[in-house]
Amino acid sequence: MTLTLRDPGTCRFDCAALGEVMLRLDPGEGRIRTARSFQVWEGGGEYNVARGLRKTFGARATVVTALPRNELGALCEDLILQGGVDVSHILWREADPIGRDVRMGLNFTERGFGVRGALGVSDRARSAAAQLKPDEIDWDALFGAEGVRWLHTGGIFAALSESTAETTLAAVRAAKRHGVVVSYDLNYRQSLWAAHPDPDAGRRVNRELATLVDVLIGDEYAYASCLGLDPGPARAHPADPAPFDALVARLRGELPNVAVFAATMRNPVSASRNGWGAVVWDGDVRAEVAPREIDILDRVGGGDGFAAGLIHAYLTAQGPEAAARLGWAQGALAMTTPGDTAMTSLAEVEALAAGGSAAAVR
Repeated sequence: MTLTLRDPGTCRFDCAALGEVMLRLDPGEGRIRTARSFQVWEGGGEYNVARGLRKTFGARATVVTALPRNELGALCEDLILQGGVDVSHILWREADPIGRDVRMGLNFTERGFGVRGALGVSDRARSAAAQLKPDEIDWDALFGAEGVRWLHTGGIFAALSESTAETTLAAVRAAKRHGVVVSYDLNYRQSLWAAHPDPDAGRRVNRELATLVDVLIGDEYAYASCLGLDPGPARAHPADPAPFDALVARLRGELPNVAVFAATMRNPVSASRNGWGAVVWDGDVRAEVAPREIDILDRVGGGDGFAAGLIHAYLTAQGPEAAARLGWAQGALAMTTPGDTAMTSLAEVEALAAGGSAAAVR
């Protein structure tokens, strides 16, 4: 194992996640366009990892984000608290009455079924988190005085605005000063970069962050798209590990700081059934869980579940083989439940990672 982590006895938190937490409005089995009711969840690409680490794996986790000081912000905080994630690093913004300047980010998400794919509709412009600035958080107090073993952040938060990109860079640099392991989920979302005045911003921001972090997570297409490489092979063979292995071979020389490259392998047979696999490169050690078809209830959060399982394996010094297996299992189980976050127990994850089946447990 190539990563060196801080002693847990010297740190208040095992993991801190930096990112936006939104309210997800879920029409269940229905469609957004015809819904008469929605179930509400909290979720966000970076936060989901912290919640999985806390709720499934028992890690001490905190989230660094911003919320509006209104009823929607209060609802989001209540949901975060139910997940057991520490809220002491939430920055509260005074919200104007109609959300003109500061508001709660919303995400309407359809689960999809069969030939109808999942659909996400974001309503998040001018959200409190999108306006976070790098000097608003005392990074040295968080990573130094309090102590954090692992920082997780990603390309969704970095894409929200110029200030969130700067905030992500500031957090990563401060974490490295204090010996904190940093993981970055490339999580490329073309829709977030589409309106950016600089068409090359996505690649440039992700490339700069990739030169600083210890662990890169994504899929072949995210690696290729964000790092300015040809995404063609990844797009053509989404469940084939060969393109990812080729990317790793190239990037290891360009990104000597990255100790671990990790990827999920997806092949969407339908919205309800996916091929799902995982590959982890730790130095010269390659660990793989071969793609296998799994049934999907709600695909959102599968990659975040993978990240949580992978990070748990490293936090507990289990190494790359366990990281691939536990990440694969947590991601697979996350996609069997509604909402962005996994509703799993450690025993369930470990059993599936060890080759368990879907037989009834009585």
